[in-house]
Amino acid sequence: MSRTRLLHFCTLIACTLLLSACQPKPEVSSLVAEPSYDASLSPQARYLLVSTTSNNLQLWDLSKKTLKYQWLHGKAGGTAIATALSDNLKYAASLSRDSVALWNMDDGQPLGWWSLPANGQCLALADNGTLLIGLTDGSVMSLNHQTDTLIKFLGHSEKVNSVALSADGRWALSGGNDNKVFLWQANTGQPLHQWQLPSRVLEVSLSQDASLAFAADSTNKADIWQTQTGKPVSSLKIKRRTMNFSTARFTKDNQTLLTGTPAREVSVWRVADGKMRANWQVTRTERAQIKGAVVYSVAETINGQIISFSSNGLLETWPKPD
Repeated sequence: MSRTRLLHFCTLIACTLLLSACQPKPEVSSLVAEPSYDASLSPQARYLLVSTTSNNLQLWDLSKKTLKYQWLHGKAGGTAIATALSDNLKYAASLSRDSVALWNMDDGQPLGWWSLPANGQCLALADNGTLLIGLTDGSVMSLNHQTDTLIKFLGHSEKVNSVALSADGRWALSGGNDNKVFLWQANTGQPLHQWQLPSRVLEVSLSQDASLAFAADSTNKADIWQTQTGKPVSSLKIKRRTMNFSTARFTKDNQTLLTGTPAREVSVWRVADGKMRANWQVTRTERAQIKGAVVYSVAETINGQIISFSSNGLLETWPKPD
């Protein structure tokens, strides 16, 4: 190895060690001891819904650190691969490969269970209980349990990997293996905007007021758009070849985007210019057979702290970014 390359290599090691040493230690709470498939934090991190390997769905009241309800998905307690909570804390939902279920968070009672025409892939939920389900056949179902109406969106030609729904249930966002992102009306299926990314779309998100849309592909392309005009706002400044996201959420003021990855990362981005404001790695657990951890969900507390929940079963609270 040449002296120049050796110096560069040593510099990289020193920078890595420095970053590791400077990472603040989060406040850690161990909530779930068994392995999990997915989890969802509510806005301001008041509630957490977790799908576990024992086929139980656990709804936690984080303000009290107590388990509020336990549910079984479907009649036979099928495995839920995706979860969702409505922003107004009225509804909870879960998705398995062959069905979707909806619960009332006030009394814990089930509100419906529906079988799917194709394998379920992803899930979103609105304040009125409208369900949005992305399927592996490329279609997206918008199901309103109050009016018993079903809209099927057929804009994608391949598997749908991620869906998002505005809080009022009017606007749907979907991304799939066809590299396409669609913004469309959830009650009619009428598309408003379409965007194209370089590779398959893995994660999408809508702001609570539906004014901003986010989508990221399987490489390092991650964009934010205005939903009214379809014009770009910013691209995340990702400084490596690949950065995949497992979750994404806009903060309530629309100034910040929170993301998590399958590689233990929690990041905070500035919406206006796509610059990273903070980046942390969630805690490894000694009992974990796999040393990594998937960040399932992220949220901002009332006082501006960031909370994450990961496949390691840990709820972690991070400091307010500078």
